[in-house]
Amino acid sequence: MALTDKQRVPPGQELVTDFPVLHAGQVARLDRATWSLAISGLISPPRSVTWDDLLALPSSEQTCDIHCVTGWSKLDTRWKGVRVTQLLEGANVLGEARHVVIRAPGGWTTNLPLTYLLADDVLVAYEYEGLPLTPEHGGPVRLLVPALYLWKSAKWLTGIEFTPDQRLGFWETRGYHALGDPWLEQRYS
Repeated sequence: MALTDKQRVPPGQELVTDFPVLHAGQVARLDRATWSLAISGLISPPRSVTWDDLLALPSSEQTCDIHCVTGWSKLDTRWKGVRVTQLLEGANVLGEARHVVIRAPGGWTTNLPLTYLLADDVLVAYEYEGLPLTPEHGGPVRLLVPALYLWKSAKWLTGIEFTPDQRLGFWETRGYHALGDPWLEQRYS
């Protein structure tokens, strides 16, 4: 039996039909021709992925609900990108890796437990609703982690660092929850 729209919305959230734009600081304007994703830390071998490298990998399309810590949810959003598991194929994540630090321009970071990064629905996304991801929504590339509040789906993705321990990111050091599960209302620590 399918869930109703109301059942798909976590506690404390309201449905929206638009896609609000929220971020700290200026919108990053990254050129696809020079963009790269550094994959480092407890992984062998470390690598750098260019725009062309990313597009050469098998793409995936998925529809998912997204939830912002500010209280809005949007249902049935359509994304295209590369699954993180596909991106990491052939690399060896070292046994002591338990967490990742996700990086974006300007020193912006967020953190994830490794198990969340490796979930089947986590994408390095470059399209939204059939169009290239705009800079306002994190283009050219953002992480998409549907299970958590949207701040964990870092805009303007430029790095994934595998770490043995949890290293709190930009919002987490300012009082946001270390995990951010919308169903548990993990907004703040």
